[in-house]
Amino acid sequence: MKTLNAPDTISGKEGRAYAKINGNNEELFFVKTIEASVEKSKSEVKAIGKRMTGHKTTGGNGTGSMTLYYLTPLFRNMVKSWKDTGADIYFDLVIENDDQESQAGKQSTLLIGCNLDSVVLAKLDGDSDDPLDEDVDFTFEDFDILTPFTKF
Repeated sequence: MKTLNAPDTISGKEGRAYAKINGNNEELFFVKTIEASVEKSKSEVKAIGKRMTGHKTTGGNGTGSMTLYYLTPLFRNMVKSWKDTGADIYFDLVIENDDQESQAGKQSTLLIGCNLDSVVLAKLDGDSDDPLDEDVDFTFEDFDILTPFTKF
């Protein structure tokens, strides 16, 4: 019988994220949270003699979001470059979960062909005592699981 031991759950603080932009690897040490998902596209399939509608997967859409401390010009410079040249910048992201306490092991996920949806250009907030942060949404074209969790 399998059981879940509390130490085997994954701490979201234990890991890293890297972006490969124009051939340069950038460690995203300023990221607070990052999440990526795939939403499957489906077509409805109706058939005579069946009361329930079937569903056929026909594709997928990759989207993601990051919340980061407002201190790096990295993404603002990418949007400025696009504005100045008309050439959009696509990049790859590697996200690693690496909680040494968990028996699940390390997971590394590669997001391929990431492209920014929106970037905060400037920000002030006189109503908050917290450090400034920003939300950055993106899409991606493909993905791979480089290293899956191993135990579960």
